[in-house]
Amino acid sequence: MTGLRLGPLLRYVDGESAGTATIWVETDRPCTAEVRCEGGAYGSSRTFLIAGHHYALIPVTGLSPGTAAAYEVLLDQVRVWPPEDSPFPPSVIRTLAATEHPETDAPELHVSFGSCRWASAPVGEPDPVGPDALHTLAATLTADPGAVRPDVLLLLGDQVYADETSKTTRRWLAERRDLAEPPGAEVADYEEYTHLYDESWSDPQVRWLLSTVPSCMIFDDHDVIDDWNTSASWVAEMRTKPWWRERILSGLMSYWVYQHLGNLSPAELAADKLYAAVRAEADGTERLREFAAEADADPACVRWSYRRDFGRTRLLMVDSRAARVLAEGHREMLDPEEARWVRDQALTDPGDRDHLLIGTSLPWLLPPLVHDAESWNAALARGERGRRWARFGEDLRRRADLEHWAAFPTSFEKLAGLIAEVGSGPDAPATVCVLSGDVHHAYVAEPAWRTDQPRSRVVQLTCSPVHNSIPLSIRLGFRFGWSRVGRRLGRAFARHGRVPAPSVTWGKTGGPWFGNQLMTLTLRGRAARLSLAQARARGGEPNAGARLVTVDERELAPK
Repeated sequence: MTGLRLGPLLRYVDGESAGTATIWVETDRPCTAEVRCEGGAYGSSRTFLIAGHHYALIPVTGLSPGTAAAYEVLLDQVRVWPPEDSPFPPSVIRTLAATEHPETDAPELHVSFGSCRWASAPVGEPDPVGPDALHTLAATLTADPGAVRPDVLLLLGDQVYADETSKTTRRWLAERRDLAEPPGAEVADYEEYTHLYDESWSDPQVRWLLSTVPSCMIFDDHDVIDDWNTSASWVAEMRTKPWWRERILSGLMSYWVYQHLGNLSPAELAADKLYAAVRAEADGTERLREFAAEADADPACVRWSYRRDFGRTRLLMVDSRAARVLAEGHREMLDPEEARWVRDQALTDPGDRDHLLIGTSLPWLLPPLVHDAESWNAALARGERGRRWARFGEDLRRRADLEHWAAFPTSFEKLAGLIAEVGSGPDAPATVCVLSGDVHHAYVAEPAWRTDQPRSRVVQLTCSPVHNSIPLSIRLGFRFGWSRVGRRLGRAFARHGRVPAPSVTWGKTGGPWFGNQLMTLTLRGRAARLSLAQARARGGEPNAGARLVTVDERELAPK
């Protein structure tokens, strides 16, 4: 009998007409995968083959607005999900309610987000970094199926850690190869990536959660390697390492299979030539490998950014990692074509949007000291203070991870200008929210433009980690970065680098908060509310279970 190796993951759910969805599965042999829903909605797809693994992304049609349809997954007509002995509530596809007057009678939309997640610790083992926020969310919804649940979960990078593997994974790797040889205990090839995803998504609580809450994903550096695409010299150096080519190709291939495909709508999938080619071949491995090689050699040939609309809320998920232009003196976070696409999507249909969400794994607004240090470092590395300082700047950039939006000053300003343009005029959305992670703490920051202030409320919402370590150096460093002394020190760095002041100023209006956590936006009409919940062990005992504790709530836009 064909088995379900991983999944199902509920990925796309139509936020406009609410008629379609996609469900991703990995099976242990070739088969026809089906989804059958209460109410008659249905979908089926034949699996495709990549590197010995079988996958299907099943398009489901016939869903009705405002419903919660329980579904089953069948492989070659045999039900494999939910398991017969499942302790969890039914996996359902929830659709937004339709309304004739969305401007005044819109349903609530709950958008939860975070980044940076190590897999949960094995059952019975102590978790050195505390409770997993995703695992805890799943346990909360399992215990109370009627509780408010996210309508979509945004995972903003570092869904897997190719360069920081668990003890369990290291033992598995040691059975495959000699860990004394590079890349050591890091992931080396596609098969090892499949193990990471299996470890991360097969935890029973998380597996159920991802089967019933739609998810949108984008990668960050650890999905490939720490500081991925920091600079042109970094890329050149990595390409000299004998293990790097297999690593980067496998990283891109596995991202396409496990994360990227599910970000696309059924219409986008139907128009995707690579997806059609992979499915048409008995074994799509070489075709996908060719694509990954092209994407690595010429990042501008592929667009990983994408758009999702949920009624009158638009999400732009921006690739701030692979689309970079790294030539010193011309550094950009996004290549020209990707930047044009983002701009077009942000400005399209302005009167039809109450909220614009810009997802980017890296925060746009950092603590002022960190921002100025990164801008200063970028100026040094491009030669503003001469060759000796340029060499120092490149070395510091790599050692200190100075590669956020502030390290790409032109792109920082372009994003500021785009947000101001979106947020101005009679049809401006109520809010423009930049959603980010990466920095292993959470905070709210709000900008002010030196010229005309947009009508929209603009906020940087940063939430990380979902489940990871939070070193003391991060806690102290980022607290200092927001301080007055830190701000003055940052301006001194900027003056030394001859860096002009940015077009916006900003301050922290919430946080910093440290812990394993998720933020949730609740949007209804032009109203917006933010909450932050942290996963905390019950009674302080690591094996007593965990609960989500709300540590902050605030209105971003009034009712």
